[in-house]
Amino acid sequence: MDASRAALFEENTALKAALAAAQTKGLEVAAELAVARAKASEDLALIAQQKLRIAKLEHQIYGQRSERSVRLIDQLALTFEELESSATQDELAAEQATAKATNVAGFTRKHSGRTTFPDHLPHERVVIDRPTICDCCGSHRLRKLGEDITRTLETQPRQWKVIETVREKFTCRDCEKISQAPAPFHVIARGWAGASLLAMIVFEKFGQHQPLNRQAERYALEGVPIALSTMADAVGSVCTQLDPLLRLVESHVMAAERLHGDDTTVPVLAKGKTDTGRCWIYVRDDKPFGGAGPPAAMFYYSRDRKGEHPLAHLAGYAGILQADAYEGYNRLYLGGRKPGPIKEAACWVHARRPFFAMADLEENARRKASGKKEIPLSPIAIEVVRRIDALFEIERSINGKTAEERLAKRLTLSAPLVDDLQTYLRGQIARLSRGHDLAKAINYILKRWTAFTLFLADGRVCLSNNAAERGLRGIALGRKSWLFCGSDRGGQRAAAMYSLIVTAKMNGVDPQAWLADVLARIAAHPAHRLDELLPWNWKPQAAISHSQAA
Repeated sequence: MDASRAALFEENTALKAALAAAQTKGLEVAAELAVARAKASEDLALIAQQKLRIAKLEHQIYGQRSERSVRLIDQLALTFEELESSATQDELAAEQATAKATNVAGFTRKHSGRTTFPDHLPHERVVIDRPTICDCCGSHRLRKLGEDITRTLETQPRQWKVIETVREKFTCRDCEKISQAPAPFHVIARGWAGASLLAMIVFEKFGQHQPLNRQAERYALEGVPIALSTMADAVGSVCTQLDPLLRLVESHVMAAERLHGDDTTVPVLAKGKTDTGRCWIYVRDDKPFGGAGPPAAMFYYSRDRKGEHPLAHLAGYAGILQADAYEGYNRLYLGGRKPGPIKEAACWVHARRPFFAMADLEENARRKASGKKEIPLSPIAIEVVRRIDALFEIERSINGKTAEERLAKRLTLSAPLVDDLQTYLRGQIARLSRGHDLAKAINYILKRWTAFTLFLADGRVCLSNNAAERGLRGIALGRKSWLFCGSDRGGQRAAAMYSLIVTAKMNGVDPQAWLADVLARIAAHPAHRLDELLPWNWKPQAAISHSQAA
């Protein structure tokens, strides 16, 4: 027995050693891959930078020959900023990977010289509290030896300044040990920009749809030139730092009882052309049925509109999906799906639109007043719009009430109207030709009748998918400004930042103020309390300090 135990112990020890060796090898392989990816990203960013410089020089030498040359510079600038941001993210990932491996050399990019701060900017000294005792022997006999200064560029509305954070050095008269306060945390490496400036750059790019090259031009006119590469580095660093919060938002959204889903086109820069990518949104909004969960939105990016993307996005979700009739969602509604079924809830606003186009009395009145030809209106379309509007009128009176109260009201008031509408639609489609626009609009409803009437069986369901469409509205407006995404990585970064910015707006929080405060705190914030920084839990640092002082 002892011999068998000894053999098992030796075998267990050998297996543990083999497992540890395999884990070490895996970490080394992952670190080498991360370093190789960082080097490749650096090379791509450098090539893009050189192409941009050449295009600018040619433009200066030969002048503006056409509008196309200006657009080419804008395209190259966007490509460069996306690649520079990707290179910074890959550099940080390589640093994290090499820190876990012992036999892999680290990787550091060759950055341009440190940003120089214009002399005319005001300087503000922030002196960190001096140490009161010697860290070595505990003596109180300290004398000042010198100081280290860290300069960060910070901004206020229409005002720029350089903040000098001073860490005074003291030496002990007894043991000559030097004591100094620890260096402050910075959001990005080398800490050239303050949290408010970073928040402004990121919010301008993703919240106000202003590309970095246009921001750089504006800052230069204000007397503060900042290199495009420096700003792109900042964007990549901010996206990396905020990723843990993004994961928390994603978990919160996917835990919803009901989701709104939609997507929109996103032009993506490609070789000699632009491709059409997609930006997907999933919105959690429990307010209409009195839910306690705070609202939030999660965006995803893809290069195409294949059905595999929503399947991946909602792989772990089970509940109600309020969306349009896109065929890519159909596999989500299949029975026996894991981890659970998804119920389809159709949007009555989508159903109403084709009828409204043939029943727009106000548009005809405007055309008649301006002397234009009137649009032929359909009495059937007018009647369908009237009936659907009656359903929405009932919904306005129960918005915000509990699911049970909403369902009871619907069964009393809405159910008879829905039954009458179905009878009316079936009667009218029998009189129309198969290819008629009205017939197509009616069939759109009748073929999905179960999804359209789910609101009569579940009080959590809304009649419309407007929550998702509101979330995508900013992208639709921004397309005219930023024209296209510079790359797939750029589309993924944009989706991540849209998620955080739109979620902040949905919770009545100023996104830029939230970003500035979170970026100033997240580096030193405990990982197990990150939920305190989410928009619906967030309290500004000033408010926290005031409450603690009280």
